[in-house]
Amino acid sequence: MKRVCTVDTSDGITSKVVKGSIWTLIGQILPLLTSLVSTPIVIRFLGSEAYGVLVVIGLIPAYFSFADFGMGVASTKFGSEAYGKGNRAGEAAIVWTASAVALTSSLFVAVPIFLFSDWIVSVWFNIPEQYCRISSLGVKITSVSFVFAILSGVVNTPLLARLRMDLNTLVTALPRVFMGIATPIVLYLGGFVLEAVWIAFLAAVLALVGTLFSSFRLLPEILRPRLNREMIGPMLRFGGGWLIAMIASIQLINLEKFFLPRYVSVQALAHYSIAFTFANMTTMFSWALTQSLIPAFSVMTGQKKKREFDALFERGIRLNLILLPPTVMFLFVVAKPFFTIWAGPEFGQESSLPFYVLLVGLFFNILSLVAYSTLTATGRSDLLAKLYWCELIVYAFVVIWLVRSLGIVGAALAWSLRVTIDAFITIWLAKRSAEIAFSFVAYLWNLIIGITILSPPVILAVAYDNFSLWLIPAVLGSLVGYFYFSWRRSTQRIERDWFEDKLTGLFGLPKS
Repeated sequence: MKRVCTVDTSDGITSKVVKGSIWTLIGQILPLLTSLVSTPIVIRFLGSEAYGVLVVIGLIPAYFSFADFGMGVASTKFGSEAYGKGNRAGEAAIVWTASAVALTSSLFVAVPIFLFSDWIVSVWFNIPEQYCRISSLGVKITSVSFVFAILSGVVNTPLLARLRMDLNTLVTALPRVFMGIATPIVLYLGGFVLEAVWIAFLAAVLALVGTLFSSFRLLPEILRPRLNREMIGPMLRFGGGWLIAMIASIQLINLEKFFLPRYVSVQALAHYSIAFTFANMTTMFSWALTQSLIPAFSVMTGQKKKREFDALFERGIRLNLILLPPTVMFLFVVAKPFFTIWAGPEFGQESSLPFYVLLVGLFFNILSLVAYSTLTATGRSDLLAKLYWCELIVYAFVVIWLVRSLGIVGAALAWSLRVTIDAFITIWLAKRSAEIAFSFVAYLWNLIIGITILSPPVILAVAYDNFSLWLIPAVLGSLVGYFYFSWRRSTQRIERDWFEDKLTGLFGLPKS
């Protein structure tokens, strides 16, 4: 009987998750910084209407990103379990099996988008006539690049299973940085919407090539193609539940963007897109944490380490509770001046109010991401599917009503209401499904005190329309007070010791 060496990958798992999350965060910050510089340049070259067209072209393939049939997450889950058992050949076979399924299923979506791009942009999105031709060609190009993106999300399994987020960051972030730098250069040289789409296509190619190379280096067995027929059934069952969940989830995430150009205008979509993108800055660390948590939870599920599983869940929630309030406060204060200077007075006027509404929903949405990772790692994608579809039925009517009544503010309100309700339900499902004894009550008082410490800059911003110089010392003072309070009251002794040890080691200081 063949023996399989089990890898105890749970040793120092929290440290690995934190390091991996930091690397993933870096991979989000670098493209973000590039985008902060390039987006206002792109807007000024294209104008708000043509920029809205570019947003639509990027929205359509994003709307169908479920086309991988859940194989990106399935490959991560089952591949991580195989890696935890030391079964490298099995891990490689899982990657090949998931890739074959993802390629087949993505083509079923990409080909119709490619063939019917004219109807999509002219009839459904009501694109102005002068932009219909380039929009149709742009959708065709993007339908191909999104297939490459789907394959990248599957073949990166060896990187995620080993929590090599440093490599994953390089192969995903650098192509996006390239896109952010190259797009305004191409527009400056006389390009337009279509040329910007070609830059995005090239970035998708570079990301796939880099991911393949890195995976081959970590798992040479992947060079030998082999399908695992025994795993096809479990992966399809997991992926099927994930597919059903993601179809609804992507509709929920993008539905208000889908209806804005139809019931308001393309310009309204551009204004809302800027507000939504900037608001999503609050999710960067939490999504980075999620990308590390799913393989980490999967490894511990396979090794039946319940105590470590529960401890990691608790730390993930608590870390979000500590970092989220100051982030929301800072973004609230700087939003209107930033939009005005960065994208122009038009966006400062139109994007600020929906941004404030979105921040409320994102606060609760981020808290649910650890629970989302738990349900995914434990294979309960069926619960997510049921939840999302129940939400979608109600949300579709709510978003149409609010968008037609209140425009982009209605879109933001509909999204925030939905994600707030979703957060409470998702956390409850995760606790019940994984039998986790966790209560928010123990952290509620600290959260209230922390929000109180951070409230003066918000009050001052409202009083002076976000343009007072007094906001600078108010923000700095609140942040210092908040982090001192959180350090003393919201962290555990072992965590403070770990942080101090890393800090002294980094700067070569003597340990206390």
